[in-house]
Amino acid sequence: MPEIEPLKTETNATGHVTAILDRGASFEGRLSFEGTVQIGGAFKGEIFTKDTLVVNENANVFAQIEADTIIISGKVEGNIFARRRVIMHPPAIFKGTVTSPSLRIDEGVVFEGASYMPKP
Repeated sequence: MPEIEPLKTETNATGHVTAILDRGASFEGRLSFEGTVQIGGAFKGEIFTKDTLVVNENANVFAQIEADTIIISGKVEGNIFARRRVIMHPPAIFKGTVTSPSLRIDEGVVFEGASYMPKP
């Protein structure tokens, strides 16, 4: 697989993307993976990983998400649990609950819900 430039430099330490569900694609079900996955299309279901999930600007995600790091620029609805951090960049729209020891919401993001920050 050719190397792909990540959406943001924060994608992961190596800058490699394992898989992409791109714009125009849709998937419903349970997704588990290793490495970094970018979602740019529509996803409905559950996502589990010990690594990084990137939700691109045009994505629509309705899911329960559990990951190490979650970076959101698109629309996400559901409950998310991050072991390390959650970062939201505009024009992100989030509706649901975030549980993470580190949460960054940049100016311009729409956040409707609750956040819980457990002690490390």
